[in-house]
Amino acid sequence: MKRSRRVALAIVAAATAAVLGAGGCSAGGGGATDAAAGEAGQRVIAPGKPGEPARTLSADEARKEAGDDSPNSADFAYVQMMIEHHRQALVMTALAEKHAGATSVQRLADRIDAAQRPEIDAMKGWLTSHGGPRELQGHDGHGDQGSEHGDHGGQGEGSDEHGGEHSAMPGMATEAQLDNLRKARGKGFDELFLTLMITHHQGAVTMATEALSDGNNVRVEEMATDVIAQQTAEIDRMRKLTP
Repeated sequence: MKRSRRVALAIVAAATAAVLGAGGCSAGGGGATDAAAGEAGQRVIAPGKPGEPARTLSADEARKEAGDDSPNSADFAYVQMMIEHHRQALVMTALAEKHAGATSVQRLADRIDAAQRPEIDAMKGWLTSHGGPRELQGHDGHGDQGSEHGDHGGQGEGSDEHGGEHSAMPGMATEAQLDNLRKARGKGFDELFLTLMITHHQGAVTMATEALSDGNNVRVEEMATDVIAQQTAEIDRMRKLTP
């Protein structure tokens, strides 16, 4: 089943449960009997696969098809690495506040900062609600991400000690590239910032796309979908600003 269909089924199953619960409480006396009868007669429209018609399911069938969205290792890998990925973007936007030459680049950096800070908070909240960061196979050092590093420059992002971690994530700037960005000013800064940030965004879209394919948790799917939409639009804006 496509994950989008599973999400839709989860929504309608939850809505069905809410309706049945309300119906059971409103009846006097035989509430349990009334609720059971209502559930037996309740029907849910399930989205069909591409090219196939929708199906009508019972409430019980809809709940079964919605499935279990317990997070898997791909969900944890995505969230923990994307937190670090976003943090490097904030390092770059902080530099733009000081060194960008064009007002349009400064405004773009402000928008990126405003979008990614809340996303970091949401991902950290997701980790907390699911038991905290985990050690991830194939991503040395990422087990502690999301809890120890700061959100701005000078607190570990892009430093040599994280070089191995950065190389494991698509689109991450190297320490040498960040050093060049720190030294750049005006038009030269703008050109380098746009080049690095476009690559950075493309890497984020790649990571989010992989999460949609390999993950299992609905909330992670929602966050990854938001990243794809937001950063694809920003890539288009940055390309228009590139000389």
